[in-house]
Amino acid sequence: MLILALESSAKAASAALCRDGRLLAQTVQNNGLTHSRTLLPMVDSLLQGAGLKLAELDAVAVACGPGSFTGVRIGVSTVKGLCWGAELPAVGVSTLEAMAWNGAAAPEGAVICCVMDARRSQLYNALFTFENGAPQRLCPDRAISLDELCLEIKNIENPIFLVGDGARLCYNQFLERGLPALLAPAPLEHQTAWGVAMAAARQTPQPADRLLPVYLRLSQAERERQARMG
Repeated sequence: MLILALESSAKAASAALCRDGRLLAQTVQNNGLTHSRTLLPMVDSLLQGAGLKLAELDAVAVACGPGSFTGVRIGVSTVKGLCWGAELPAVGVSTLEAMAWNGAAAPEGAVICCVMDARRSQLYNALFTFENGAPQRLCPDRAISLDELCLEIKNIENPIFLVGDGARLCYNQFLERGLPALLAPAPLEHQTAWGVAMAAARQTPQPADRLLPVYLRLSQAERERQARMG
């Protein structure tokens, strides 16, 4: 299966082309520009460099959350537009599951702890192991406090392999509390479109109109509206 994958759930944006689990090309930008300005030019450059047309793809995949509310919306909307225009199916994957593919570099038996800074004293988190060449989920995606995560990790005997933009924060806290932890190497610390493509290859593509963002909690605007309404 030939998949174009997009990742825009955090500060960096990336696009990748994968065929049957093999990475053909990937580009990453973390230059401060909004993803609405970077994603489509990245896709165009990637396809041209690979000598491919959008219509030749089997599916387009995207990290549909959790993550930045704006970034997730941009990614999902971009993929819907691409799929509708080229009559292609779409695949939405968990940002945290896509990130867990970086756990291929973790020591055998390690628990892959995917963490994103969710603000408001919370983390977006999920735990995985890496077995038979792929991440195996240990818990659902969730918004959790650092203290709650530390209490859970305390009961895990295996080494903890931290991935994500919240990894360094957790790493310092884990060490202070005497919890075993390993920080992913810098090139593998953050999610990329390659992980999105790998996660998407394990799912069945669907019509693009079924693609929806997954936020896990209300946006700031929605919270403020609820507060005003009492």
